[in-house]
Amino acid sequence: MPSIPRADPPLVDIPESYKSLPVQHIKISHYPEDAPTATPVIVVTLNRPKQRNAFTLQMMKDFELCYPMFDLDERVKAIVLTGSGDAFCAGADLDIGFNSGGERERLVDHRDSGGRLNLAIFRCRKPTIVALNGPAVGLGMTMTLAATIRIAHASSKYGFVFARRGITMESNSSYLLPRLIGYSNAMYLLSTGDVFRGDSKYLAQLFQEVIEDKQEVLNRALQLASNIAENVSVMASYLNRELMWRGPPSIEETHLLDSAVLYHMFANRDCAEGVKSFFEKRKPKFEATLEKDGPPFFPWWTEVDTGSRAKRAGPKL
Repeated sequence: MPSIPRADPPLVDIPESYKSLPVQHIKISHYPEDAPTATPVIVVTLNRPKQRNAFTLQMMKDFELCYPMFDLDERVKAIVLTGSGDAFCAGADLDIGFNSGGERERLVDHRDSGGRLNLAIFRCRKPTIVALNGPAVGLGMTMTLAATIRIAHASSKYGFVFARRGITMESNSSYLLPRLIGYSNAMYLLSTGDVFRGDSKYLAQLFQEVIEDKQEVLNRALQLASNIAENVSVMASYLNRELMWRGPPSIEETHLLDSAVLYHMFANRDCAEGVKSFFEKRKPKFEATLEKDGPPFFPWWTEVDTGSRAKRAGPKL
């Protein structure tokens, strides 16, 4: 069977500073914030505080602009996502409505905007840590599911309220949520459509940490991101996540895939640096990239073309 032609991947120009990007409904900061150029930890802040950071199509476009850059920028090691003001995200902006894009599309042509945002996060090889610094419902919850780590505030309310608005779940959450917390827990949250405190038992498997002090939620996320940026191989961490998300269906097939990836990594420069830094009792300096050092059979899955993976346009900064 002849192969299906695929669109050429978009070329991405990496900015010297992310503060200069023309985003509208998010804010992008370096960490520390006064750094003139990109830092290992980047902070993305949903920036509609008067609307409790309610989701818009422009927000999706902002994510689709910056996340391919984070993916390809070797200076960036981790991303922290949070909200401005007292809330993380109040879900979709109901004042704008669900069909605000003009003429109605054919069902087969529509691509859920929350799903597009989540795919941007999911496809980025750099881990995203979400600091849910206040309440989040609906899309405000599902946009966090593609992230690597979620940290919540103990007394803020969180929920998957779709059925209470007469709609179904979105942002690829029917795939992500049951795999993260189990089908039984996901069924309970979706069927009740209720909201719960961050320290509720019903959300215990979704949030890796729950913080009592609201002001400390972001600080803890930044600590984790800095720890990852300083000590973890970007490529090894990303491949670990992909092995879990995109693994084969049987233990025997998983054994074959794990073995091939691991054997490739044994001869990788990040492995050599990890071992050397351990014996020398110093922080590692990992530099391997998928483009230069990844397994020759990556990706090992059949990619569905919802939008080609970006490639870098300019030279390394």
